[in-house]
Amino acid sequence: MKLLGISGTIIGAKTGIVVKKVLEEVERKYPDIEVEFLDMMDYQVQFCDGRDPNTYSEDTKKVIEMVSSADFYIIGTPVFQGSIPGVLKNLFDLINPNDFRNKVMGFTANGGTYQHYLVIENQLKPIAGFFRAFVAPSYVYTNRDHFNENNEIRDPDVLHRISQLADEVIHMQKTLKKEYANSTE
Repeated sequence: MKLLGISGTIIGAKTGIVVKKVLEEVERKYPDIEVEFLDMMDYQVQFCDGRDPNTYSEDTKKVIEMVSSADFYIIGTPVFQGSIPGVLKNLFDLINPNDFRNKVMGFTANGGTYQHYLVIENQLKPIAGFFRAFVAPSYVYTNRDHFNENNEIRDPDVLHRISQLADEVIHMQKTLKKEYANSTE
């Protein structure tokens, strides 16, 4: 099983730091899980315009393939102007909805205020619902107060929630995989 962590921004470090921290927890606790990290900063992704995916640039095709081939996800986003950035929305638009169907999604977000956690509730969870994905019950939200001057997560509650999210996505994915295997027998 491959877990893909996605940092859905092209600016800032905190989103990637939190996603990587969840992935590190998974690697530490569940060495049988393949982990991959997609940092949208590393790719020049074209805007979705409805064309055949094979006609996009190599970077865009690579990102589509990475996302489509994963079994489940940790998706991280910063919150800008009370919403997810266009980079992440564009990524969702590029992926065939069937490629997210019946897959587990766990979310992380970071923003400037404590109230921006609502972006997970009011935007990301409904998007996952549209895709018919399964959403981990907990999520990780951080703001600048949760990091030290070296951009390291210093808040023990956030570290606990990171560990909890790692456990939840693994438990959900393994349970769903077993259930689907049993239903096809």
